[in-house]
Amino acid sequence: MTTIANNLQAVRRAITVAAAARHPETVTLLAVSKTFPAEAIREAYQAGQTRFAENYVQEALQKIRLLGDLNIEWHFIGPLQSNKTRQIAEHFCWVHSVDRLKIAERLSEQRPPSLPPLQLCLQVNISGEDSKSGVSPEALPELAAQVAKLPGVALRGLMAVPAPDKDQTLLHAAFARLRHLQEQLNSQGYQLDTLSMGMSDDFAVAIAEGATMLRIGSAIFGERNYLKGTA
Repeated sequence: MTTIANNLQAVRRAITVAAAARHPETVTLLAVSKTFPAEAIREAYQAGQTRFAENYVQEALQKIRLLGDLNIEWHFIGPLQSNKTRQIAEHFCWVHSVDRLKIAERLSEQRPPSLPPLQLCLQVNISGEDSKSGVSPEALPELAAQVAKLPGVALRGLMAVPAPDKDQTLLHAAFARLRHLQEQLNSQGYQLDTLSMGMSDDFAVAIAEGATMLRIGSAIFGERNYLKGTA
């Protein structure tokens, strides 16, 4: 068994333990493969992982081309630029990082009608960091109302990258904040079923607060060498 396969097995076991109080099958694992080569993705796929997340468009498109023989569900989780939306709309199944209407409108317009609706999550700047992307919690309801009306896309949930913190109480509070925002929207008639939150260092806390999609990279593929990454 390869190291990647071993790591995947260990992560899955940890998810099952963390989700013991709920149904583990309600938690979806995304393998974040940014900066790792297509060969590493193929290894993970052979170990049973079919959902992969990428941050950089050009890097992702190269991998999608090289791995076209595999039935992979591709998720885009990185910052969105207007000049890259067509490529994302044409090649991905999910986008987790929508934080403004203009981007959502472009994805809607550019999604090929031959493909199923593009599944969207709205990224929320849950910790209020100036350096982080994401709509503010205060502006979220208006953005959700606008995005929900667009054709060719389906609003599925919320995504957040809280400020890293060793204080478990603060991490719990940050993830709980995103869950509460989802609950508030659903009380207004939305049917959001996705909370994209939790990474290699904090996914157990995220699961405890209701995460349904985990974005895990280094715990599966190993430490990243960003010099090899493609922006």
